[in-house]
Amino acid sequence: MIDHVRDLDLVREATDRLIDAASSWDNAMLAQPSRLPGWTRGHILAHLARNADALANVLQGLPMYPDAATRDADIERDSNRPLGEQLADLRASADRLAAVAAEPADWSRTVELRNGVTDSASRVPFRRWVEVALHHVDLDAGYELEDLPDEFTGREIAFLADRWSGRPDVPPVTLRIGTDDDAAAPSWTTGGTDGKPVVLGGTGAELLGWLAGRGDKGAHLAVLEGPGLPELPPL
Repeated sequence: MIDHVRDLDLVREATDRLIDAASSWDNAMLAQPSRLPGWTRGHILAHLARNADALANVLQGLPMYPDAATRDADIERDSNRPLGEQLADLRASADRLAAVAAEPADWSRTVELRNGVTDSASRVPFRRWVEVALHHVDLDAGYELEDLPDEFTGREIAFLADRWSGRPDVPPVTLRIGTDDDAAAPSWTTGGTDGKPVVLGGTGAELLGWLAGRGDKGAHLAVLEGPGLPELPPL
């Protein structure tokens, strides 16, 4: 069962962790490239601030963004601000989202995100945690997939495995922590039904990297069964 109250606390902790790390930068570091093609670290901080406001919109029954062009333009507009402005905006937008989330509401209701995607309102805090945690890694400033909390890694593996389930362009895949045949090891299944089954083993960080297209993208996973490491479509 999703515990949105706990997830809101985890979002706050992840946000504080990111802000604390970025507070030691200067403007030159903010302008350096991130791990996301075409984005600086400033783009990521701007995106995180605007995403907080967007998810507050979702919880209030409003469109997440007016449209894709406005979303992109707002990120570009805010990406070149000085570090102090970026961090102040990130804190303020996080506080606005927390204030909306603290209002009495039916957390079992269905809400609409981007591109017609719907979900339970109770999962919105987890989605925000994903944004903050993975983009902290994307900043390329010393925080890696291996540094993510174990709870986050396991839950995000399960979330992404579900996302790729039933896809005809992904073969049936079993994901397993470790590289031996330990029946007690955590495991997940994903992909469709076509093609030869594949079993992949590795650390949680390696499995998450493959599913999320980050880090070495699964290059160090062990192929325990099947023809090789499948290529996933873009997220």
